[in-house]
Amino acid sequence: MEDLLHELIAQAGVPALGVIAAGVLVGGFIRGFVGFGGAMIVVLAISLTLGPKIAVAASCLSGLPVMFQLLPTAIGKSERAFVLPFGLATFVGAPLGAMVLVALDPAIMKFVIAISVLGMTFLLFKGWRAKQAGNPVFLAGAGATAGFIQGMAGVGGPPAVAVALSRSGTTERQRANVIGSITGLNLCTIVPLYLHGLFTPTVILLSVLIFPVYSGAAWLGARFFGGPGEPLYRNAALAVLAMISAVTLVVSLRDLVSG
Repeated sequence: MEDLLHELIAQAGVPALGVIAAGVLVGGFIRGFVGFGGAMIVVLAISLTLGPKIAVAASCLSGLPVMFQLLPTAIGKSERAFVLPFGLATFVGAPLGAMVLVALDPAIMKFVIAISVLGMTFLLFKGWRAKQAGNPVFLAGAGATAGFIQGMAGVGGPPAVAVALSRSGTTERQRANVIGSITGLNLCTIVPLYLHGLFTPTVILLSVLIFPVYSGAAWLGARFFGGPGEPLYRNAALAVLAMISAVTLVVSLRDLVSG
């Protein structure tokens, strides 16, 4: 274990580890406050030096304790009529998305999805609500679509959050619905990463080092929501949603141009 730690420090470098630590702190706080978005920040911070495969796998593993940390909020305050059909359907869509991943260019799909979510974010900012957001068939279809996108392009979170925010309800309930929908996506991501052999000893060590910081920052974010942050929640969530979509759009454009 000690040799692996020295190898990790040598591979990343001390300054880069500082960048990773800062990304984990910011990502954890955002995850705890708005209920999503932390993984994208962590992945960006880690991938700068260790590459995207290690970044995605480490983000997944280190995020599991935070997922269970926030789960009581989702269970106690979310709408089961939303979370259950949406969350269960993600497990149907994710394997189908993984199957078509080999046939389609993920960069194109990420580009289309990012444009769509940016448009939906603008509508949500203007006060739009989905008329079918309470229909179980609609929710199951939306969950399957988010799972499909997660399996195919790894960006199922923004569409899931957009659907959750399109429902009426209190700020507390909307946040709980977001956490519930993201939980389903987190769980359906584990198996594909494991089957692709991405949970290496380096990833496991990095995840162990990250998760206390990530979990502590998420706790602070949740505390902030419970205090002065609650009135800011919806606009903050939409801002994070727009940021993630914009980053996805830029990355997909870069991949299309370089590919």
